[in-house]
Formats: sequence, C-alpha cells, structure tokens
Amino acid sequence: MKFLDQARIYVRSGDGGAGAVSFRREKFIEFGGPDGGDGGRGGDVVAICVDGLNTLIDYRFIQHFKAKTGMHGMGRNRAGGKGDDSVLKVPVGTQIYEEDGETLIADMTEVGQRVVVARGGNGGFGNLHFTTSTNRSPRRANPGQTGKELTIWLRLKLIADAGLVGLPNAGKSTFLASVSAAKPKIADYPFTTLHPNLGVVNSDGREFVLADIPGLIEGAHEGLGLGDRFLGHVERCRVLLHLVDAGSDHAGEAYKTVRHELEAYEHGLSDKAEIVALSKCDTVDEETLKKQMDRLKRAIRTAGPPLADGKKRSTPIFLSAATRAGVTEALRDLIRIIDAARAADLSGVQEAWHP
Repeated sequence: MKFLDQARIYVRSGDGGAGAVSFRREKFIEFGGPDGGDGGRGGDVVAICVDGLNTLIDYRFIQHFKAKTGMHGMGRNRAGGKGDDSVLKVPVGTQIYEEDGETLIADMTEVGQRVVVARGGNGGFGNLHFTTSTNRSPRRANPGQTGKELTIWLRLKLIADAGLVGLPNAGKSTFLASVSAAKPKIADYPFTTLHPNLGVVNSDGREFVLADIPGLIEGAHEGLGLGDRFLGHVERCRVLLHLVDAGSDHAGEAYKTVRHELEAYEHGLSDKAEIVALSKCDTVDEETLKKQMDRLKRAIRTAGPPLADGKKRSTPIFLSAATRAGVTEALRDLIRIIDAARAADLSGVQEAWHP
C-alpha cells in the first residue's frame, strides 16, 4: 500500500428537502385544511476515526464527497426523511484543515471519534406550518436550505511515543529494523527511506511505538532534499532519538545541521526531550570514534535542547544496531522519558478533574 499523508478533497452537505403545499380532501370532510409536511434535513459530511488505516491513500483518486438531499415533505402531514450522510473514514492522527491549510477544524486522535465537517441544510416548512387564525388556507411552503460546500485538507500525523531523526544514511532504518518487526528499506545510499515507518518496540517487558522519518539535510526547511514535510509525523512524539553517523566528516556539524532544521520547523520540535547517539560505531576505528564523540559533545553543549532542570545533555550514547552495542541502553532511556511524560500527562488530567 502506498503511503499518503496529505490529501485535498471537496465536500458538500445535502440540501434540505422542500416543504409541501397540500390540503386534506376527503369525502364527508367539508373543511379539510392544509396538511403539507416539512422537508427532511440534508445529510451531513462526517469524519470518523477508524482503526486499521495508516494512510490517506483512499483519497488519492476519489476527492469529491457529497451527502444526499433530504426528502421533500408530503401530504397528510408527512415529513420528509433525513438525507444520507457522507462518511469520511480517516486513520488515527489525521488533522482536518480548511482550504487555507492553517485553520484547524478537527484533530482525530482516538478511534471512534466523530466530527461533523459540514452540516446539512434544514428542511423547509410545509404549508401546515403557516396556518394562522386569519389565514386558514396558506398556499406557501419553504424550500430547503442549501447545503454547505467547502474544500478541506486531510493531513496525517502518525502517533508514536518516540521518533528517529538524523541526516540521511545515519542508520535510522537499521535501528528500527533491529528493535522491532518493521521492515523498512535499508541500503548504503542516502534517502533510502522515502516515507515514514512505524515499529512497535518491546524492551524489558514494556512496549512503545517508534517512528522513523526520511533524513533531513541542510536547507530542508526551504524544500531541499525531501524537505521537512515529514517532520509532522514526529510532532506528537514524547522524545526524539537523534542518530549521528560516526563515519560522517564531522559529527558535531552533522548534529547542528539537524538541530537547525528542527528549530526552523518550529511546532515545538526543538524543545522536545532528546537522546543523542553516535551510530554505526562498528564502522570506524577507536581513534576516529573518540574524536567524533568529542566533537559531538561540544555540539550538544552549544546547540542541544535543555533538560527539564535547565541543564544540557552532554553524554551521547555509543550505538551500533549491527552489533547491538548500546541498543538496550538507548531503549531504556527512551522508556524512562516516555514514562515520565505519560505520568506528567496523567497528573495534569487529575488536576483538571480535581482542582
């Protein structure tokens, strides 16, 4: 299945049904009077968050969604039925924006969540509704209200506990494949990852979801390389695992490049908790490894995010997904930060309920 994380679609809710002009005409009933019923309400355009979807590929070829018109009113005081809704099924983590791409309509974060994107028009009143003491035989009825039409953007932001960031070919996909059952594409050239991947990691009896996104390069926020469009998939992460290739020309500069792109992207990514690891340590000799680690430490002290206590993280992890060196330590650090963030969220919820 092709991964698609953004779609532009046109939606239109149903028009309301027209009211009826009708009079009761039966044998032996001299003054029947008006009996026109009201029109039915138009169908709504509804977005529902469902399980089992992880892409917006369903909206690649079908981009127009229209709800049904409400049924017209009928004689004998019969009201028209409501028009059928048009249902948009979206995966967890989908955000719905207006046509400007900035005004958020809804954020679908839970399975079963239901949001009315466009409400159907009200049905028109039948002539029975207009009966008064001076007008016993009204011959007018209202047409139904017109439905609402709009163009919306669907943007999928994967929901994961931790995210992998780094330059292309930093070993992110290899790490994901080594700690989960995910099978991302792995090769010895840059940009082998063209779309985000998710994996469920099990460590010390604990599970969490890890997201791998395509690598960043200098100028990604200006559209270079694959750009920064995939950074939205790690916005919801509680912690970032930043991998720096030990075989790069300068580990410190590689780290600063990615940090600069995170800061340029904004949306709070540069302030997230971060674990830094010098990856592919098995590919260089001891002297080069020590030099790269010293460079990385200096870069973290100047460009790294502050911790909760205001200090800087100064000790990167030696990591090799191929030999499993440092993998357990990295996973335990991730779990520790994820647990702390979950506890903080739970505490905030309890305080909100019990001020």
